Amino acid sequence: MPRRPNAVTYPVATWTLLLVVFLCGFVWPGKAQTSPVVTVEHRPNSPAQQKKHYVILISMDGFRYDYVERYNAANLKAMASGGASAPDGMIPSYPSVTFPNHYTLVTGLYPEHHGIVGNTFYDPARKEVYSYRDAAIVNDGTWYGGTPLWVLAQQQGMRAACFFWPGSEAAIQGDRPSYYAKYDEHYPNAKRVEQVLDWLRLPGPERPHFITLYFSDTDDAGHKYGPDSTEVADAVHELDKEVGALEAGIKRLKLPVDVIAVADHGMAAIQGGWIGLDQNGLNVSLLQKSEGLSLYANSDMAAEQLFESLEGSSDKFRVFRRKEVPINLHFDLSPREGDPVIVATGPYAIRAVSDDSNSMPAAGNHGFDPMVVPEMKAMFIAEGPDIRPSTRIAPFENVDVYPFIAKMLGLDIASLKTGAIDGTLAPLQPALSARSGKK
Repeated sequence: MPRRPNAVTYPVATWTLLLVVFLCGFVWPGKAQTSPVVTVEHRPNSPAQQKKHYVILISMDGFRYDYVERYNAANLKAMASGGASAPDGMIPSYPSVTFPNHYTLVTGLYPEHHGIVGNTFYDPARKEVYSYRDAAIVNDGTWYGGTPLWVLAQQQGMRAACFFWPGSEAAIQGDRPSYYAKYDEHYPNAKRVEQVLDWLRLPGPERPHFITLYFSDTDDAGHKYGPDSTEVADAVHELDKEVGALEAGIKRLKLPVDVIAVADHGMAAIQGGWIGLDQNGLNVSLLQKSEGLSLYANSDMAAEQLFESLEGSSDKFRVFRRKEVPINLHFDLSPREGDPVIVATGPYAIRAVSDDSNSMPAAGNHGFDPMVVPEMKAMFIAEGPDIRPSTRIAPFENVDVYPFIAKMLGLDIASLKTGAIDGTLAPLQPALSARSGKK
């Protein structure tokens, strides 16, 4: 996940004084920390929901599909062996960046349908910029479409919890998870795992059945050092260790818990230096706004002029009028996507406007079309009582994770208030055991 400055923490509101003391009293060597967990008053789990299994969805940001084997992640390999996996990867939505894909995983919608089309983007109708760096914007539920899994669960009488996840801090459809955490990149990984286990130790009426857990280590290392680095190998082993700790804790609790480990995208080694669109025909005077590679023209005529000036100017990118973006990218509908649309033809560092510095791009990056840059494909592994052992799944789109989890939790998605999703259960149906969803 991109790092968001100015993250704040709040003491947890809890059901018992003991839980208040536990959650608010962490002290680390040389630094006092307050738990970032917030409790929201919701009705208890309904009697029917209390009988159901549990799902923990773990995201390891930037964890490429081949890292498990490449860096010998023992605990994840054991999960894959005992459960289901996609050895050749899960296909992220375009653009293959953090906020759009995390929100796709929990809504079953492509970014242009749920509205979070980038980590930063401009909304011409609102005349506002969405930025992951702005906590007030990120926490504004009016930016988010679709029905996240935690909202769906709670609408159907099932409690949910999120230890970090894009969108989980916002009131979407007026609702937040029963338990959620304000993003703090410095919060120790081991304590994140322990908090998830503590949620599972709650009494049945209060215990969340859907839980998210997020780690950024592999993304951080991949950007700074590249996917082939020893630092990425170290990050993989660190997160694999936490998976082992979580699995051991679940085993002690003796609860029917399914664990799904995914990533939002992969990581590719960047080739060459910066490529400036302004050095390839971009006339910035025709822009109303630009955010990253997203161009927002002053008018339709200006958009056409920009397209004509950029088309064919470099073999490092292609340019399209938004309505003509290839259908497989699902990126031709929303004004938030900009117009014209720039699509890199490889792992190249492209920006709208050059600067005078001699700085080099990050060693590793993502955001590319996964059909052109296969290193964008993400990890997918699932294990638990609802998962068929030793199942290998062909590459599938990440919109399909939503109906997969809904099926495992026995949640109804047929009558979503926000309309039909883009995902389908079919690619992941073979991974489900015969009893899944029949609790």
